[in-house]
Amino acid sequence: MQKGLLSGFVGIILASGSAQAQDAPFELQPVIVGTALRDDRDIRDTPVATSVISGEDLDRRQADTYEELIGDIPGVVIEGGPRGISQEPNIRGFQDEQVVLRFDGGRLNFNQAHRGRFFFDPDIVQRIEVVRGGGSTLFGSGAIGGVIAVETKDAADLLQPGQTTGARLRFGGSDNGDVLSPSATVYGDWGRFDALAFVGTRQFGTSLEDGDGNDILRSEIDSVNGLVKFGFEPNAEHRFELNLAYYDDEGVTPPNSNAASDPDEDVAREAEIFTGRLSWDWAPERSDLIDLSVLFYGNLLNISEDRLVDGRRDRTEYDTFGLEVVNRSSLDVGVPVDLVYGFEAVQDTQTGTRDGAPRTQFPDAEAETFGLFAEATVGVSDRWDVIAGARFDDYSRDVDDPSLEDVDERFFSPRIGVSFRPNETWQIYGNLARAYRAPTLTELYNDGEHFASDIFFPPFGPVRFVNNFVPNPDLEEERSTQVEFGARFERADIARPGDVLRFSANAYYAEVDNFIDTVVTGPDPTTFVPGFIFGTTTQRNVDAELYGIEAELDYDAGTWFGGLGLSIPRGKQSNGDALGSIPQERLVATLGYRPMSEVEVGLRATFASGQADVPDTASPGEAYRVLDVFGSWAPDNGPLEGAVLRAGIDNLLDEQYTIFPNDLAQPGRTLRLSVSYRF
Repeated sequence: MQKGLLSGFVGIILASGSAQAQDAPFELQPVIVGTALRDDRDIRDTPVATSVISGEDLDRRQADTYEELIGDIPGVVIEGGPRGISQEPNIRGFQDEQVVLRFDGGRLNFNQAHRGRFFFDPDIVQRIEVVRGGGSTLFGSGAIGGVIAVETKDAADLLQPGQTTGARLRFGGSDNGDVLSPSATVYGDWGRFDALAFVGTRQFGTSLEDGDGNDILRSEIDSVNGLVKFGFEPNAEHRFELNLAYYDDEGVTPPNSNAASDPDEDVAREAEIFTGRLSWDWAPERSDLIDLSVLFYGNLLNISEDRLVDGRRDRTEYDTFGLEVVNRSSLDVGVPVDLVYGFEAVQDTQTGTRDGAPRTQFPDAEAETFGLFAEATVGVSDRWDVIAGARFDDYSRDVDDPSLEDVDERFFSPRIGVSFRPNETWQIYGNLARAYRAPTLTELYNDGEHFASDIFFPPFGPVRFVNNFVPNPDLEEERSTQVEFGARFERADIARPGDVLRFSANAYYAEVDNFIDTVVTGPDPTTFVPGFIFGTTTQRNVDAELYGIEAELDYDAGTWFGGLGLSIPRGKQSNGDALGSIPQERLVATLGYRPMSEVEVGLRATFASGQADVPDTASPGEAYRVLDVFGSWAPDNGPLEGAVLRAGIDNLLDEQYTIFPNDLAQPGRTLRLSVSYRF
């Protein structure tokens, strides 16, 4: 079914390539990729698999979590289950720290099992860029799977024509979990100065319910997010910007928030994350050599977890500070050459305590990375570009424990790609890259208890199963060679004036040495002591290969629109054993109708196959089908001008389903309503 749908749409594209243009041609606006490539570039000149989603496409989803916001992009899965506090990215089977996550330009490196990586409210997000595949040439360690760049709204995104100041109020809610999500944003642009302030909250009244009507206990986690931005442009060449954000969530949850509630383990959690960004952009009007961006950023994270049964208090602190200096130059050396080059320095520091004493599960440690990078796009001809780049990183991992070894290594990340434009509508590209990821502090040094539960284990009967971390300071860095080939098609005025068709497809292959694989063992009979039995969780290096196919199609004819997104990921260890991170095959189809300019209705259907190729210790993923419907009304005149009313039903058929490799089922049928007003 998936291949038949894809073939049908490809046939439409090929047929349309020879269609006659209309009398009144529509100017196709290019899709620009910026943050995720360190330079503004037309996606049709980009030799990597890239997706961009912004504006109305994000708002339409009324998302409470990032899985609901971007979990259907080809090649992307947001793991962690229905609780938003545990969600983490997976691209093509590369997961968690194997994906670089950037918020307003700054890296967010924190990851501690099942405690999440997304700390911005979806309502303030304006744009998300996803680059799939090895991106270490520009972004160093962690970009072995790709880059997700999240950009929040600016005053310019919200001001209406003729305004210098404005405000936006939004009130939303959903019946599953009795969620209320009000927010307020004020903003202004006074020429040299611009500013924005946002505050939003998500409050749960009850637990979420899955498709079978069962409560997902301890899923009512409340959150609050505030953001302020100040911009200053003394003249047309310079811009300074300061961004400050605060995020807080609290509630009772399992410490592994992708697991079922356990009264003996549940904790009262509170997370606080402060982020800061200070940037300077300098682009002299008459210079092709200087387009400079300097960014200093910091993230301060603090998570407290008080176990309900006995008051045991765990505290996790993780701080990141980074400096990036990037310049872009355009040269003419007989052929045009565009350069992007720079320097990056990042320091991560972690501290963990339990009842005030050092905690072995999260030992005191520090990581530092220094990188130099450069990438050149050479216009060999009007149709051919060659893109070549390289990066050199020096990184260290230092732990405050004399029994564990420190790490000090270097890595070189080259890349070469080609882009061929046979005409104005097609692009064909290829890319060969080396990418890497240094082991994280938690992978190297975690120790102590991972989780515990009461089980019945013959022949011992009822026992307490305790799974303990085993540190592995000898972990090697992941090293990958990746190759990718793809094509893009974009054209306007195909079937009628003003319509737009965009299509892309790619195939990829990644050979990975020292892939870091998590091994969780079950109860070991040889470890039995009266009342207890034990297992382990550790990290190991294995060699692996990941490969697959992805495709996207979007068509918008004004009165109606539609799209397809296809992901067919594969992966295995080099010895033939399964990897536990390879997502399900998935096809997402969207169809919408605009009976008038103010009204939009549509549906989105997701079809996922089963995933049976899993390690012996993992549960297979079952196939599922999910149908969502959505609609909006945005009056463009009269007393309600500036208002947008949205309604939607996620999981309309109340399907019971789990997104592999999650443990918990996703929410069942969910009615969403919201109203926003700009004035």
